Amino acid sequence: MGVQTDRIKFNVGGKIFETTATTLAIAGRNSYFGALFDDDWNLQSQISGDEHFIDRNPNCFAILLDLLRTGELFIPSNIPEKLLYREALFYGLLDHVRFAKWGRFDGNRLRLSKSVTGRAPGDGIAIRAGPDGGCCVAHGSMVHVYDWMIEEHPPINLDCQRVNDVGWIDCDTIVVAACERLGSPNAGGMGMFNASSGSLRHKFHVAHHHQVKSYTAGALSFSPDQKIFSSCKGRSNEYGIGVFDQTIGKQIDFYYEPIGWSLGEADRLQWLNGTNCLLVATLYPRKDNCYISLLDFRDKNTMVWSWSDMGAPATDERRVWDAIAMDEANSICVVNEYEELGFMDLRGGSGSVRWCSRSRLTKGKMHDEPCVPKLALHEGQLFSSMNDTISVFSGPDWVLTSRLQRGYGGSICDFSIGGDRLFALHSEENVFDIWETPQLPIL
Repeated sequence: MGVQTDRIKFNVGGKIFETTATTLAIAGRNSYFGALFDDDWNLQSQISGDEHFIDRNPNCFAILLDLLRTGELFIPSNIPEKLLYREALFYGLLDHVRFAKWGRFDGNRLRLSKSVTGRAPGDGIAIRAGPDGGCCVAHGSMVHVYDWMIEEHPPINLDCQRVNDVGWIDCDTIVVAACERLGSPNAGGMGMFNASSGSLRHKFHVAHHHQVKSYTAGALSFSPDQKIFSSCKGRSNEYGIGVFDQTIGKQIDFYYEPIGWSLGEADRLQWLNGTNCLLVATLYPRKDNCYISLLDFRDKNTMVWSWSDMGAPATDERRVWDAIAMDEANSICVVNEYEELGFMDLRGGSGSVRWCSRSRLTKGKMHDEPCVPKLALHEGQLFSSMNDTISVFSGPDWVLTSRLQRGYGGSICDFSIGGDRLFALHSEENVFDIWETPQLPIL
């Protein structure tokens, strides 16, 4: 919108405010104030004389107007934060509020912001960060959903044996993969749910020769062109990777398991942007041997690269617990139970692992707990969990630069990064921690 110098007057709940179009322009075109300057919007009915009347809370309006003027957020003690967030949602200023509360994500500057306890009875399975700073926690046959204010929405309670994985399509939509319950033909598989209400939007079916099959859905991944990938296991132990269109809710492709490989029980799927390839990894301890492959869906679902630890020395150091493709998809990083990072160069073709023991943070192997090391890559930094610690590696040589640790809650069974936050789910007390990057001081 064009920048104006005219002063603008608001009557908010009977209280008069005066500001400039320049200040309001900071709110952006998609905000309430942006609509005032958009010819396609008709707000003239709200203008009385030279005042724009808004029937909202004047105290919150003052805070939000000051945020636009200064870039800083100050919430007086007599104003409930949830009230302010509700008003910010009305004006389309939630992104401005979030940015003022915490800064751009930096693994080396993360600070513990909050811990949430007791919301997930039973061992947690997975935690997934949402794109807007919220998260969801899967345990048993339930998924608990939280918005960016960590207010809990109605939980998703499935008629299934166990949730295997969960992922965000967008801020409003969650996909859940689950095991089928014996004797229940409609349970299990994969469904798309509304994140706010928990209502089912799509139930994804797997069909073969025009016949719908019962299946268990495992690891999930998503591509920018609206595709969902899921590892699938049929009742007769048929394994493969299903491909679904998230818009129409239907299966569009299926990759069947080659002889000698284990794709259907994959622990991790990762879509590699710009390559049309999917990383598929079956890892220890699910299998005694690890399998990692790249599938190219452009050429009749061709396996273009593969690696297995079969034939390697039978030592604990070689057991791969997690794997992730690195930036530009030129290498794959793996981690073992000693928190040694290993790197495989996809361009070399040898399939050998270069182990980097200097990145080890703890002495000896992991404790006898159900948690296994996990990896994540975010904005050029590599993250690895081990016991109750998340290590941060930076730079071209992946040097250990920081670690996140808190003494309460037990080992970390899963963690996830999104919406400029890191969420860590602990194995005990069902605690999950929220780590944020504080704003740099304004000089």
